[in-house]
Amino acid sequence: MIKTRLIKLLSHSKKYIFYTVLWQWIALLTQITAVFTIAQVIGQLEEKTLKTEDIRSAAVIFIIVLIVRFISDRMVSHSSFMACADVKRILREKIYEKMLRIGASYDQLVSSSEVVQVSTEGVEQLETYFGKYLPQLFYSLLAPVTLFIILCRISIKAGIVLLICVPLIPVSIVVVQKIAKKLLNKYWSVYTELGDSFLENLQGLTTLKIYQADQKKADEMDAESQKFRRITMKVLMMQLNSTSVMDIVAYGGAAVGMAVAVTEFIQGSITLSGAICIVLLASEFFLPLRLLGSYFHIAMNGMAASDKMFNILDLAEPEDGKLELKAGQADISFENVYFSYEENRQIIKGIDFSVKAGNFISFVGKSGCGKSTIASIMTGRCRGYSGKINIGGISLNHISGKSLMEHIVLVRHNSYLFKGTVEQNLRMAKNDASYEEMETVLKRVNLYDFLKTQDGLQTKLSERASNLSGGQCQRLAIARALLRNADIYIFDEATSNIDIESEELIMNVIHEIAKEKTVILISHRLANVVDSDRIYYLRDGMIIESGKHEELMSIDAGYRLLYDSQMELENICGRKAV
Repeated sequence: MIKTRLIKLLSHSKKYIFYTVLWQWIALLTQITAVFTIAQVIGQLEEKTLKTEDIRSAAVIFIIVLIVRFISDRMVSHSSFMACADVKRILREKIYEKMLRIGASYDQLVSSSEVVQVSTEGVEQLETYFGKYLPQLFYSLLAPVTLFIILCRISIKAGIVLLICVPLIPVSIVVVQKIAKKLLNKYWSVYTELGDSFLENLQGLTTLKIYQADQKKADEMDAESQKFRRITMKVLMMQLNSTSVMDIVAYGGAAVGMAVAVTEFIQGSITLSGAICIVLLASEFFLPLRLLGSYFHIAMNGMAASDKMFNILDLAEPEDGKLELKAGQADISFENVYFSYEENRQIIKGIDFSVKAGNFISFVGKSGCGKSTIASIMTGRCRGYSGKINIGGISLNHISGKSLMEHIVLVRHNSYLFKGTVEQNLRMAKNDASYEEMETVLKRVNLYDFLKTQDGLQTKLSERASNLSGGQCQRLAIARALLRNADIYIFDEATSNIDIESEELIMNVIHEIAKEKTVILISHRLANVVDSDRIYYLRDGMIIESGKHEELMSIDAGYRLLYDSQMELENICGRKAV
C-alpha cells in the first residue's frame, strides 16, 4: 500500500526511510549471528567438543552483537523520528501555504475545522505511515529473502516452506484493505462532521444560551457522537479481527517451518545446530510482516486522512496577480459586474459605479441587497465574478493579493480583536509602529484617555476583547486600521450594534479619514451617509439610485422612502439623527 503522490510530495523523507530499513537489516544480521553462535555452542556441547576458547569466542561475539544491536535500535528510532518530524513539518507547511494562496476566500471552499483536523490528527496518522509503516514494509520484504539465503544452506526444504508461507500475510492484508478502505473513509467523514458541529456550537454558545437552545444542540451532538462511536468501534473490530488472522498465519507458518526442520533432524538430514538455527529463526520470517500488519491499520487511517488532505491541496486557487499598486492609486471602477455564491442565485447583478481617489461614497439598502458582497469582492474575499473591476487603473485580477491587502483595509462591525494586549493588536497593522504612532491613532478614535486609566498600551484584552464595550472594541479596530495607513478604507456596518455615543464618535473618525483617503461606507442607517460625495442605493443586487443625499431626496423614490421611515422611527424612539 504505497501512495505514489504522497511519496513524491514527501521525497525529502525517503532518505530517512532508507536509513531506518538499513539499520533494521543490520539488527537482523546481528540476531542471526547470535543464533548461529548459540547453535554452534550447543552443537559442540552435544558432540562434546566444546572448549574454553569456544566459550570465550562466543562471549566476545555476544558482546559485539549486543553493542551493534543497541546502536542499530537507537539509529532505527532516530531515523524513524527524523522521518516523522520531516513529514509533519512538510505537510503542515503545504497546507498552510495552500491556505495562503487561496487567500481570504478559503472558507468558501473548505471549513476551518476540516483544515485544523487534517493538519493535526490527519498529519499525525501520516507521521506513522512514513515513520513506521513504509520502513517496515520494505524491511518485511528484505528480511525473509535474507533469512532464506542463509537458512537454505542448512535446509533448502525448510527454507522453501518458510518462504512460501510468508506471502500468506500480505494476502490477508490485501483482503483487509478492501474491507477497511470504505470503512475508514466513512470514519473520517463522520469525524470531520463532528468537528464542524463542535466548533460551530462552541462559537455560538452564547446565542444558544440566550435562546435556551443549548440542550437541543447538546442532544444533536450526542447523536453525532454516538454515530462516531459506532463507526470507531467498527474500525476497532475490523482491526482486531484482522490481527487475529495475521497471528494465525504468522505463527502457523513458523510452526510448519519448525516441523520441517525437526523432521529433517530426526531423519539425519541436518545437524542439531542447524535444526536449532531454523527453529530459532523461523519466526523471523513472519514477525516483520506481522508487525507490518499492526502498522497497516494506522497506515490505512493515514491513507484516508491523505485523501482529505489532497482534497484541500487540490482546491482551485484564484490566479493571483503580479502587479503592485502604488501609493495614491485609489480610483475604483466596477463595470457590468455579476457575482453569485450559488449557480442559480445571483447576488450582484450588473453593478456599475466608479470612485475617484479621495472620494467618500456610501452603499445603502435593505439587508441582503449585496452591499457587503461588493466590499468582499473589492478586498479579494469573493472570487469568480464576471465583468470588469479596476483599482488604480489596474484590473483586480492582475493585482497581487499582498498588494491588495496593503492598500485596502476592511473594517467590519465584528472585526476580530485577539487575546493579548492593546499594543499587540495594534502591531498587527504595523509591526514597527512607534509608541507615539500608536498613541496618536488611539487619540483619534477617542480611546487614549480610557486606556490611560487602565494600563495604557499594555492593557490586557480577553478573548475577542470581551472586557471592552462594543463601542470601544470597534474604535480599537478602527485605530488598528488607521495605523495601517492604507489608501482605501471600507467600513462595512462599522457602527452597528453599538450605542449612539460610540456611533457618533466613530462617524466623526470616518469623516476625518474621508478628508485624506478614499472611503467606502456601508451602512444600514442612512443618517450616517448624508455627507457622502455619492450614495448608491441598492435593491436585489442592483444599483437603483445614485447621487448626493439632496439629489436622492428630491427624486422621491426608494432612498427617500427608506430615509423618511428611519427618521420617523428614530424620532419615535427619541434618537437624534447624526
